[in-house]
Amino acid sequence: MIRANNLRRTAQRGMTLLELIIATSILLILASAALPINRMAIKRQKEFELREALREMRSAIDRYKDAADKNLIQVELGTEGYPKTLEVLVDGVELATAKERRVRFLRRVPVDPMTGRTDWAMRSVQDDPKSGSWGGQNVFDVYSRSSGTALDGSRYADW
Repeated sequence: MIRANNLRRTAQRGMTLLELIIATSILLILASAALPINRMAIKRQKEFELREALREMRSAIDRYKDAADKNLIQVELGTEGYPKTLEVLVDGVELATAKERRVRFLRRVPVDPMTGRTDWAMRSVQDDPKSGSWGGQNVFDVYSRSSGTALDGSRYADW
């Protein structure tokens, strides 16, 4: 009698092999359902970072253009008041009224989250809007060099 009770308690302590297989199968199914959702969240985050980087650079280009139009900074001939390169926005330019002071428009050139580099595609005022090459006269606009497609179906290079 005592021995039968001990056997019953021992059997109730652990899980059977079948129960382990079922529990593992359920966990695998749940994990495989979570992977696509995780990938989508990562892509959405990268798209958000790309929009922020583009907004930051375009805002800096606009502030540079405004300062050039107000004659607050000296600009090179042929640039139409736009920066020659993105590095000009980072390095800064001398103020027209105070030669010893420099004004910077960007802290650094942001990294393109889609390519992982700071190598952005650019357009100048003289370039055709649909052109894929940069004329090099000035920086009127920036866009991603990524050939990928966004969640909404648009190309990153068209943003």
